[in-house]
Amino acid sequence: MTLSPIVTRVPDGRVRPRRDPNWMLQQLPVTMTGEDFFVRFVSIFQQVGTTLLEDADTVEHLLDLSVAPPEMVRWLGSWIGLGALDASLPESLQRRIVSSAAQTLAWRGTSHGLRTYLELVTGSAVTIEEGGGIWSAGEAPTDTAWVRLRLESTGMMSEAELVEVVRDEVPAHARSELHVAGRLLWSSADDEKEAGR
Repeated sequence: MTLSPIVTRVPDGRVRPRRDPNWMLQQLPVTMTGEDFFVRFVSIFQQVGTTLLEDADTVEHLLDLSVAPPEMVRWLGSWIGLGALDASLPESLQRRIVSSAAQTLAWRGTSHGLRTYLELVTGSAVTIEEGGGIWSAGEAPTDTAWVRLRLESTGMMSEAELVEVVRDEVPAHARSELHVAGRLLWSSADDEKEAGR
């Protein structure tokens, strides 16, 4: 006869005491455990209760991006402004997108934040040219609101998905261009033409 382990390992590596599979049946009065009807009847509730308790046991891990269910990862992404993540993307990419967005949230709208986020999401090196800067009084150029992004690859994202990410991350007032592998993929000027501006 093999004995069940007395502890269960949880996702973060800690251990917790194992719940006996007959935890509810063991709470019945001894006279009832001899009756087949009562044992089968209570076993139904024990099965449902075990499912609920197992869910409660893991509630602390729902916010851990490394082990949270994919639905929860997408929901957490919506809390930090990612909008709807495509459920058809590989699960590892969804986790990386939410994680990297959270890490760069304080830098959002800056070239550092944009570069870091795009490198994490695509796995490609990112070059950013921009018109922003600091100048002495009277020496600032007249046109500073532009950003040009250059990437070698879209990674596991489609081109359309990458364009949506860039639209969300680049400051709205800046004219923007996205080049992938030397080819102009998107320009904010095209969006303005479509909008009839």
